[in-house]
Amino acid sequence: MLFRSRKKGGREVSLYEPIGTDKEGNEITLLDILESSDGDIAEAMDFRKSLKKLYEIFDETLTEREKRVLILRYGMFGSEEKTQREIAEKLHISRSYVSRIEKGALRKLKNRLDSDEGL
Repeated sequence: MLFRSRKKGGREVSLYEPIGTDKEGNEITLLDILESSDGDIAEAMDFRKSLKKLYEIFDETLTEREKRVLILRYGMFGSEEKTQREIAEKLHISRSYVSRIEKGALRKLKNRLDSDEGL
């Protein structure tokens, strides 16, 4: 490729110099490639930061029982989604108690997320 041959020669490359063409025959510059990937990188970093913050809120806000119910109910962290009845059997509690735990935990998370400014 043109870029590799220039790299081997040790020559400086302009960001605006064409390095190839796209599917429609338009010239592509190195700047075009860098611009398109920068957005992806920034977006991925924002996503990871938000995900980390959500996990911290989840961990800090809920009791162990509430965490366990939500993890089982929604299949979080690679677990399989379970019905309230299946969770009740697994934890040896009533289905209605699972429902109350789930609703209370979701309410706690919503309140915490509403009180925290921006993720």
